[in-house]
Amino acid sequence: MATNFPPLSHRERNTNITGLSAYFPNTATHADPARFICIYPAYINAKKTRVQGRRISKSKAVDNPTLNEIRDILENVGMKVFVEANRLYPREENREPQSRGRIRVQLKNIEGEILKPQFKTRDDVLYYVAEMIPKLKTRTSQSSASGGGSSGSNQQQQQKSSQEQPRGKKR
Repeated sequence: MATNFPPLSHRERNTNITGLSAYFPNTATHADPARFICIYPAYINAKKTRVQGRRISKSKAVDNPTLNEIRDILENVGMKVFVEANRLYPREENREPQSRGRIRVQLKNIEGEILKPQFKTRDDVLYYVAEMIPKLKTRTSQSSASGGGSSGSNQQQQQKSSQEQPRGKKR
């Protein structure tokens, strides 16, 4: 014996039956932090697999991005950014403090219009951040400092290997 219930959306059913409010209440606007997009460093980490949470291709991803690097880049562009340092990405296996945190970024204003034309979607933001992190001074100074030391040792190793090569028979 089927009864005819009026068609209700999932949100209306949850509100009417359990008394819970909708996930995004009618009063929430795009300017509310709950509506900002979330970015976890794992989304652009080249050392993560897709299963572990990487969202962009490995060729465009960055090794071990930090919250501070992502925040600095987005603030420099003029985006409104909130850092939630104690949040943990659900797929993150490492519970260490350096792997914690997420960043919330506002893409749209109160009227729902895009704030920056170059950032229309979450993917636009992720690709931009991944492109800019290697250009940061902290990244370039680390690579030049370590690269300078390793290139000198590589030259020394090449000189040693050329001296140690066996010589042909003397006639």
